[in-house]
Amino acid sequence: MFIETQKRVIAKSDKEVFDFLTNLENFEKLMPKTIDKFEVLNKDRFLFALKGMPEIVLERKKETPNSQLILGAASEKLPFTLTADINALNDTSCEVALSFEGQFNAMMAMMIKNPITNFMGTLSENLENI
Repeated sequence: MFIETQKRVIAKSDKEVFDFLTNLENFEKLMPKTIDKFEVLNKDRFLFALKGMPEIVLERKKETPNSQLILGAASEKLPFTLTADINALNDTSCEVALSFEGQFNAMMAMMIKNPITNFMGTLSENLENI
């Protein structure tokens, strides 16, 4: 399953957005209002839970300075990645697209598609306000 948000123009440089995203504590600022729990476990991992949903641990998988950050599920039960692609437009703005990719059976994909799409949309919208 692959879900991608529309590209958002952020009034910050690509370096500022990259630095913001690579400080995992900042993801709490991007989370939906329905967040129930958020905890940074170490410099490469954080845990979050939305109301009524199980806890998810995300960990840093790969990063390319100022252009991409890939986070992935720490558990093999639900293998997925969350990618932020950052494209500089000029010295003071950039474009960011978030994407989610996971390997799920058809039943699971059907159950989580809407909540994941909404979650990704909220992260993307909140990124505009950093």
